[in-house]
Amino acid sequence: MTTKAKDYYKILGVPRNASEQDIKKAYRKLAMQYHPDRNPGKEDWANEKFKEINEAYGVLGDPEKKSQYDRFGTVGDIGDIFRSRTTQSTFEDVMRDFGGAGLGFDFLDGIFGDFLQGRNFTFRTFRAGPRGQARVEFNVPEGASIEEIFGRPQPRPRSQSINYEITVTKEQAKKGLEKDLKRKGKKLRVKIPAGIKSGGKVRLRNARIITDGQPGDILITVKVK
Repeated sequence: MTTKAKDYYKILGVPRNASEQDIKKAYRKLAMQYHPDRNPGKEDWANEKFKEINEAYGVLGDPEKKSQYDRFGTVGDIGDIFRSRTTQSTFEDVMRDFGGAGLGFDFLDGIFGDFLQGRNFTFRTFRAGPRGQARVEFNVPEGASIEEIFGRPQPRPRSQSINYEITVTKEQAKKGLEKDLKRKGKKLRVKIPAGIKSGGKVRLRNARIITDGQPGDILITVKVK
């Protein structure tokens, strides 16, 4: 059974050509809307919606993941909102929004429980500052920093391309077609241009992010029989 890819643009309510600022603005607005304190009696529903918009922004708010998603309709490793400095910064803005509105933070321990497990960190230490000024306080283990708790991106592995071969008929080569390539349980759609000759190549740039979770192109040689 094929699982339909999530439409992160629809989840955030923005068009596919939305700017970075529009995506950020939509995420912050929805975060306030789905805060459980603003949905009494529907806390479980609100928590699920909050998880959903965080996943969507974790992809669309990260330029690299957004590029992969726009090209392939999915990303190999969604990861979390803290692995990109851009999305982490926006999340901190949301915390300030919560603090300024007098909203609590306890529910976030459940939302991000798996990520925070074993890190001795809790969102219950977020506070609003005096005189209505929002401030975010992180209570972390002695000697640790926020960067260590949230985790900085690891050095990128070296990009390495791999090769595949696809066989098509003369008629298919003349008209062009789309074929599915499967690698490590992941499916990629390959567009073979009309008029391609035997030995012609189609490059799926950085497609190994989807199939292998690491950078690298998939280079496909087309054999016409």
